[in-house]
Amino acid sequence: MQNWYHIIPKNTGLSIYVWIIFCVLPFFFIFRSSSIYEMLFGIIMTLIFFLAYRLSFISNSRFVYLWVSVEMAISLVMTALFGYIYFALFLAFFIGNIKQLGGFLALYIVHLTTTLIAITTTFIYQIESLFPNLPFIIVTVIGVILLPFTVRYRNQQQKLEGELEDANERISQLMVIEERERIARDLHDTLGQKLSMIGLKSDLARKLMTVQPDKAAKEVEDIRTTARTALKEVREMVSNMKGTKLEDELVRVEQIIKAAEMTFDFKGNPHLEDTPLLVENVLSMCLKEAATNIVKHSEATSCHVTIEQSPTEILVCVKDDGKGLPASVEPFQGNGLQGMRERLEFVNGRLEIESHQGTTLKLHAPNVIKNTEKEGQA
Repeated sequence: MQNWYHIIPKNTGLSIYVWIIFCVLPFFFIFRSSSIYEMLFGIIMTLIFFLAYRLSFISNSRFVYLWVSVEMAISLVMTALFGYIYFALFLAFFIGNIKQLGGFLALYIVHLTTTLIAITTTFIYQIESLFPNLPFIIVTVIGVILLPFTVRYRNQQQKLEGELEDANERISQLMVIEERERIARDLHDTLGQKLSMIGLKSDLARKLMTVQPDKAAKEVEDIRTTARTALKEVREMVSNMKGTKLEDELVRVEQIIKAAEMTFDFKGNPHLEDTPLLVENVLSMCLKEAATNIVKHSEATSCHVTIEQSPTEILVCVKDDGKGLPASVEPFQGNGLQGMRERLEFVNGRLEIESHQGTTLKLHAPNVIKNTEKEGQA
């Protein structure tokens, strides 16, 4: 509770202009008093309330309850003397920002009880002045009941969203590290042995150059062949590392399906918004594998692909009208299904298989929407 906060609460469901009215409105009630002393007392109480309200947001936990007690007392006094009950809404908002559950419940019960008692008592003795404001009093009571829970839920939701964003950033960093290690392994497996061979053959060719020129020429030819092979493998590896867009892969899948004399149907939008290339590349590879399985094993006559992107996930559904999977066969054995599942699990996704009047593969991948708007927290 030590962060600075403005007098006017944010994101409470009420317009900022309503809160401004609540800040100005006590003076209207005060100036209706007949005594100059009552007006001065009311003005001083209002200024002390807003001062305590500001201090309650920037003080440590030892003084928070002190300032809240001062605010409650002033709110009750203003209700009893001037019929001004709307300070209770400011208190309700602040109580919703109490992080400790015990403190939140204690302040909520005390505030609700005292507010209801003060309103009931004032309404009995000043019915002629409060009766015209009865609809606003009812709205205030509802706000005192519901606003603390609404604010508390919103704060918890924003906290979870922040933790989720941090977790996703950490996952992205781990993915980068894993990819670097994989590239290092591939480079070592691809080039390590061949470069060692080139070095050995170069030394041998140098020794044979003056003694046995024919064998030296053969070793040089082997060196050139090995270098070309290594270069080819490196180019293939780099080509495989390049990410594949889902919309580009969809075009190739359509060509494969139509080349197999099947009908192809597509619904959705293949252009994904704000999706990491790694996730899109995984979906593209899985879509390609699914299309290959349909052509090779399904004996289908049609293929239907659906792509849906929601705020939480991306769903790619591939369905055919073929013979389906045999009941005696484990779904994730063979046909590349195990590899598809492992790729999706690497990006925290999952694979679902349905085999009824054909086969339906549902590729689920998380769709992380980052919230770039930073709001001040109480």
